[in-house]
Amino acid sequence: MKMNPVALELIDQLRDDYLGDAKARVVRNALTRNDLAQISRVFESEAANPNLFSINLKTMPVTDQKRSGRCWIFSAMNVLREKIAAKYGIEKFELSQNYIAFYDKLEKTNYFMEAILQEKDKPLDDETNRYLLATGVHDGGQWDMVVSLVKKYGLCPKTAMPETYQSSHTAAMNKVLNARLKKFAADVHASLDQDFTALKETCLKECFSLIASCFGVPPKTFTFEYEDKDGAYHAEYDVSPMQFYEKYLGVDLDDYIVIINGPTADKPFHELYTVKYLGNVAGGNPITFLNLDIDEFKALVLSQLKDGELVWFGCDAGKDSDRQNGIWDDQQFAYGETFDMNLEMTKAQMLDTGLSAMNHAMVFTGVNLVNDTPTRWKIENSWGDETANKGYFVCSDTWFDKYVYEAVVDKKYLDDQQRKALEKTPHELKPWDPFGSLA
Repeated sequence: MKMNPVALELIDQLRDDYLGDAKARVVRNALTRNDLAQISRVFESEAANPNLFSINLKTMPVTDQKRSGRCWIFSAMNVLREKIAAKYGIEKFELSQNYIAFYDKLEKTNYFMEAILQEKDKPLDDETNRYLLATGVHDGGQWDMVVSLVKKYGLCPKTAMPETYQSSHTAAMNKVLNARLKKFAADVHASLDQDFTALKETCLKECFSLIASCFGVPPKTFTFEYEDKDGAYHAEYDVSPMQFYEKYLGVDLDDYIVIINGPTADKPFHELYTVKYLGNVAGGNPITFLNLDIDEFKALVLSQLKDGELVWFGCDAGKDSDRQNGIWDDQQFAYGETFDMNLEMTKAQMLDTGLSAMNHAMVFTGVNLVNDTPTRWKIENSWGDETANKGYFVCSDTWFDKYVYEAVVDKKYLDDQQRKALEKTPHELKPWDPFGSLA
């Protein structure tokens, strides 16, 4: 393949042009002693995004996922705990994220092995096998994966299965777990036997032991103790996780669906999508997304917030973020102006080129409306209470348009056309599609 080199004469010309640019000299001098983001900061952004909202749902103190990638679990548990707290008048309460994470890791271990067995007739360097081996079992996930876990294993309060050091710092355990799973894949491809039952059972047993040693053993029953808002003590004994889910939550999680805004050419709107090998519980809820244009997407999120219900969502939290001040705003850093570069891309282009994809899940708890049009959104994060406004963030509406990709809404808010789309057969996307990236 012939490639055109950069001519030395062109480099000399570029150098002369750069050295003759007075603005470039100012920027270069500033960057020798200052952070690039601070040099490019737009002063007006902070004033445009105050922590005030016309719809501001009262929620409990934020949680902290610490050094783990369990944002999807924490944000889902944050949504569900508010439903339980509202029913029983509880002011401060957490569901056990560790309980859900334990079974997620175990189920993903089985799911990975099943996927490897599905692809066993292809070489290990086949693109799907390469993807499976590179991805392995990690911390990420999707809303439907939470639903599958809760429907199979139930829920429990955090007091019944608290965090451990390993559940809050998952990198080391993930490394060991994935080493064992890669060995399983190698053993499958080296074996002449076509019955892999024993091989799989041995691997699952070893992985269960690893996960239990790191996260603890999930309880079969527990005592649920709490104080209500009037200070009255309550206790229920010998509660199973499934009983707790059915009695204390008492919500049909299948009433909720995942909507996405994926404006790429391969994903027409009003169609259902799934991603190959995206999941955790074999035989659990399929991972499906209903693709809508941004106006429809936003209208559904607004409808749920107006009814006083929180909204779980997935986004690209790495873009245009000021973690200290707690602001996500695509207008707050003018990198293009700083360096005289054209950095403008559409949402579709960012998805197609890999510039942006989902990497974090949080909860919308409020929105500011001017003439019924949103200007900024309130976000409950799971990074602890020492960031932003005691852990609560704000994003501009334009940032929402660019970097919010999926949300969970009750099906009752859908119109007839959207409901009809739910009856369609999902289009299966490739395993590496950006809408599988949150997992």
